[in-house]
Amino acid sequence: MSVKDIARRQMQSRINKSAMASVLHLQVPKEGWIALVRNALGMSGAQLGKRLSLSRGRISQVEKSEVDGRVTLRSMQELAEGLGCRFVYAIIPESGDLGDVVEAQARKKATSLVKRAATHMALEKQSLRDEQNKAEIERLTKELIQNPPSDFWEA
Repeated sequence: MSVKDIARRQMQSRINKSAMASVLHLQVPKEGWIALVRNALGMSGAQLGKRLSLSRGRISQVEKSEVDGRVTLRSMQELAEGLGCRFVYAIIPESGDLGDVVEAQARKKATSLVKRAATHMALEKQSLRDEQNKAEIERLTKELIQNPPSDFWEA
């Protein structure tokens, strides 16, 4: 087996692992998906261009745009199809749970409300203990999650 074949198999293995891996752990390859898949298939830029009626230069341009973060979704879709693949686009929460995003915002809002109230209460010498403030933040967080106000996502 040639070095080229070994390299191609390693790239294919990376792609297969990515396809099976949880999307949370998916990492964009430094060379970009288009170049990685194209090379793993043993396809030249000129060959991919011919399949899509595009020039080799255009393929190179799109590959560079992908690495630079300027590629369009349409280009990714078209090149994926030219590679015999499917382009998948998603926005996912960092933690994997959208509820965590809501809870973080509710906690931020609750903390702000409690701090504002604590400031006013301190001026009137009616401060609560830290444990009471923490308990109030937790109570308000749960309440905001259940009944978010219209300004929930505002700073």
